[in-house]
Amino acid sequence: MSAYETLLVNVDDGISTITLNRPEKRNAMNPRLHVEMNRALDVLIDDETVRVIILTGAGESFSPGNDLKEFFAEQMQSPLKFRRASLQFAEWREKLRSCPKPTIAAVNGWCLGGGLSVLCVCDFAIAAEEAKFGLPEINFGMFPAGGATKGPLELMSHRDVIDLALTGRNMDSAEAERLRLINRRVPRARLMDECLALANELKKKDPLALMIAKEALWRDKELDFRAAIDFEAGKMRELNFLQEGKWVQDGIRRFLDKQYKPSETSFTQVSDKKG
Repeated sequence: MSAYETLLVNVDDGISTITLNRPEKRNAMNPRLHVEMNRALDVLIDDETVRVIILTGAGESFSPGNDLKEFFAEQMQSPLKFRRASLQFAEWREKLRSCPKPTIAAVNGWCLGGGLSVLCVCDFAIAAEEAKFGLPEINFGMFPAGGATKGPLELMSHRDVIDLALTGRNMDSAEAERLRLINRRVPRARLMDECLALANELKKKDPLALMIAKEALWRDKELDFRAAIDFEAGKMRELNFLQEGKWVQDGIRRFLDKQYKPSETSFTQVSDKKG
């Protein structure tokens, strides 16, 4: 894989880690980073050996959003340049949101504005206890645009998002966990170990089933109940076709033949607890 100026990209045993690599700017995103993220995601999505993608930041920050100087002040001198940079940012976030592989945000520090919009399109988010989150745009006389309002609204309540958007305040990882912006918080020293453990668990799942599950989850959010049921039925038939029926042979029949090995939360144990 070719080198990047603003990213570090590593692939190891089916897990790719993309690190936003502008630590001197707290990983503020500039136009070049958006170009490189599009290129990196294209490569990783097409690479069948990559099963899970982890996104994190170098140094003490995940990302405080777009670079105020290089993305806003300089690009806005040319409306077409600013439009191009904004579209490139939107393009790679959509690739991340619709990525057929599970994605994990490893939030190591500051995660604000546009950085928060990136976190929101990842499938999982695990944060260091020191991490801070917020939508500071109102403090500049702007509002959270370009996905920075829509992303949090997909995960949090209206009341909580409007609180962040209109006050511009920051919240810590404990509040972010309580509001379900993140899955959980862990000590900073354990952050990558926790993310890698999750990635290794996801690697065990059927990649086609993961892909279809993600498509169904996102589309169901846009559909009414009956339309969602119909969509899921169609996706089930598609998955059965892509897998050539192997989920029945490898999953259901193995379970019925008692070849399935129960996990710690097996049906047997749950039943025992209830009994």
